[in-house]
Amino acid sequence: MIRATGFCIFVAFSLTSLSCTREEAPAVADPRSHDYFSFANTDQFVTQHLNLELTVDFEAEELRGSATLQIRRIENDASEIILDTRDITIEATSFVQTSGEMLKAEHRIGETHSIMGTPLFVKVPADIRNEEKFTLRLDYRTSPKSTALQWLPAELTAGLEHPFLFSQSQAIHARSWIPLQDTPAVRITYTAKIHTPPELLALMSADNDPGAERDGTYEFEMPQPIPSYLLAIAVGNIYFAPIGDETGVYSEPELLEASAFEFADTQTMLETAEAMFGPYQWGRYDLLILPPSFPFGGMENPRLSFLTPSLLAGDRSLVSVVAHELAHSWSGNLVTNATWRDGWLNEGWTSYLEHRLMQVIYSEARADEENLLDYRELLLNFETVNPAMQALAPTLEHGDPDDFQGIIHYHKGNLFLQYLEKAFGRDVFDVFIGEYFRDFAFGTITSEQFLDYLDENLLSAYPGKINREQVKQWLYAPGLPDYALIPTSRNLDTAAEMAALWSSGEIDITDVPSAGWSPQAMRHFINSLDSDLSTERLNELDAALGLSATSNAEIGRTWFIQVAQRQHRPAYEQLEQHLRRYGRTRLVRPVYVALAQNGSDLELAKEIFAEVREVYHPLTNISIESAFSRIQETGN
Repeated sequence: MIRATGFCIFVAFSLTSLSCTREEAPAVADPRSHDYFSFANTDQFVTQHLNLELTVDFEAEELRGSATLQIRRIENDASEIILDTRDITIEATSFVQTSGEMLKAEHRIGETHSIMGTPLFVKVPADIRNEEKFTLRLDYRTSPKSTALQWLPAELTAGLEHPFLFSQSQAIHARSWIPLQDTPAVRITYTAKIHTPPELLALMSADNDPGAERDGTYEFEMPQPIPSYLLAIAVGNIYFAPIGDETGVYSEPELLEASAFEFADTQTMLETAEAMFGPYQWGRYDLLILPPSFPFGGMENPRLSFLTPSLLAGDRSLVSVVAHELAHSWSGNLVTNATWRDGWLNEGWTSYLEHRLMQVIYSEARADEENLLDYRELLLNFETVNPAMQALAPTLEHGDPDDFQGIIHYHKGNLFLQYLEKAFGRDVFDVFIGEYFRDFAFGTITSEQFLDYLDENLLSAYPGKINREQVKQWLYAPGLPDYALIPTSRNLDTAAEMAALWSSGEIDITDVPSAGWSPQAMRHFINSLDSDLSTERLNELDAALGLSATSNAEIGRTWFIQVAQRQHRPAYEQLEQHLRRYGRTRLVRPVYVALAQNGSDLELAKEIFAEVREVYHPLTNISIESAFSRIQETGN
């Protein structure tokens, strides 16, 4: 059995089922394990359970009610609890005594930080000062400015009749709808009672009932401890369709049939993942298809992954996002990065597991295509991301955890794990994977813990293959090591060859065998075109391949980036339609950036954004605004 070195320090206070104790933790914690993005004094108090009772008010665009925290004291003489909040109004704080009586508590609001929000200080009354465990109730309401919550009017939904609410808590946005210790280092169980308009259905990252009666009151339980960024809620005119015994899809009725078709392989994915990575420990695995303004491809909320409708391509060509979110059930949800500085332990691991799933469920060739496209995207990120942030585990004491590394922790982390697999062999590495998930299950981990664990269980156990210094180069150095494995794809090589031949005029567009290509090959073809193609040639290409009219959001993204960079104005009308159709940050931000950087269209980009921003998520708006500011300041 592989031994989890130093495991207890991060989870002993939040998982009562573990046998390790506080005394087993080192006297001095590694300073790199400190969460610089939370005010919470988790070295003195740790939350173990959360109970929510909230009313959903669409007219006021607020959640209103209470959060009750069951807290354990870590430091005997600690007398003030510090919680994270952002744009939350605290109306009352009180401690619930064992008799059920409420003991009013003093609280004060700290100074607001532009990224972290506002600390909430709650004084522990003298009457319970000596108790190890106690219950704190906070009555509060959220603000329409909450960065986690998007309130959509009916006209921005598929059905056009009912409003819609959804949350996005990652990375540090849970604090904008719940006052709590908003750090991945703390895992909690939770229960909730949500009151909604009776015609609407509420869902959470918990035990949703596919057959729930619509009555305006919904109760939830999450019995497994999760970090705060996995707290999630959605309310709308939502219906359910089954996929398999343990899987299904929720969406507005207008999208339900298409969604059930697109994600029909989800049950197979789940069963395959269990065979490869170990037991799925979360009950059901369902999907929720959100309105277009959802800012990400997917969000791995346990038991209920949130997905963008831009994945509904009609041919199941974009379902790698589902494979990614499902893989998070092991890497991220089951074993969690202790701080956002260690985000590769969530996203790099998950990207690797996604690649493995795609190999088995679809084909090696398709997995290779996506792996190579990710590698190309990684190289582009290296051109724009500060070298200090290109390490898998950078020094991180300030900035915004939503965007400090771009996608480096995804794709570089994937390449690192592929490098380990190649060095030790898949059979040996698969044993390591299974033991890793078992040993750290429902816990949190830093990069340094992972390094020690890897050293003990692979590097030292199989000497002469990889040494500790090589691993540290991946963790702490910018770029990629010279010995990194570079992805290849025969299919994409063919697409690039066709792009070169057509660009040079050696073949006609009718000679390009695009009918049998995957969307990934089409994207690579577009990106491989010569940079000096005339307007006439681009018009010919667009007419033959239907690029501006594509229903595949990823092909559209790739094409319209090229349209903007090349200032191909005949396609600007369709480019603008793309920016209005989608709200996913990945699909729209790079198009705005390409427009803003092409030397002529910064004002046009800003004009389109000003007209569309009301339908985008706050996180998408922040990302685009930041890009515009950088371009105006630096020119790139």
